[in-house]
Amino acid sequence: MRDPNFVARHRGGLLSDVDHRLLMKWALAMAEHLALYLAVPIDPVLIEAMQVGRQWSEGKVGTGAAMKASRVVHKHAQGITDPAYKLFCRSVGQAVATAHMADHSMGPVYYGKKLVKVLGLDERQELAWQLANLHQLSPSLVPLVEQTLSDKGIVCSSHDEHDD
Repeated sequence: MRDPNFVARHRGGLLSDVDHRLLMKWALAMAEHLALYLAVPIDPVLIEAMQVGRQWSEGKVGTGAAMKASRVVHKHAQGITDPAYKLFCRSVGQAVATAHMADHSMGPVYYGKKLVKVLGLDERQELAWQLANLHQLSPSLVPLVEQTLSDKGIVCSSHDEHDD
């Protein structure tokens, strides 16, 4: 069963349209941040999809356009052999899919964690950046996201102590 906090109000959930769009902005910011770790140029398909996601977050395109862009990215990812770049593609596809279902905003967290691990980077540092970015966009969404991440075993609350 889906968490009603991630279901849009017009679909019977608790998530406001404004918060849904903020989750898209956050998901895109995470994907763009992950791009900084890559040593290859970003394929135009991914850039275009992120542009569609941004447009959706501004109310300029419909959900169908974002879903289509997300599917194109996931199809593109199937042909990628570089593990890091494939994970980046997946993070972009999930970010843009946030238009369809807000829970997809967690995708860049999940794929971002895998990506920084593949690259031998600090997973906790990346997660800290992600949560700090969300806090800047919408402090009210941080408890929901932290609880969701904790429930999925991805991270405990940023206020908890972590054991190595």
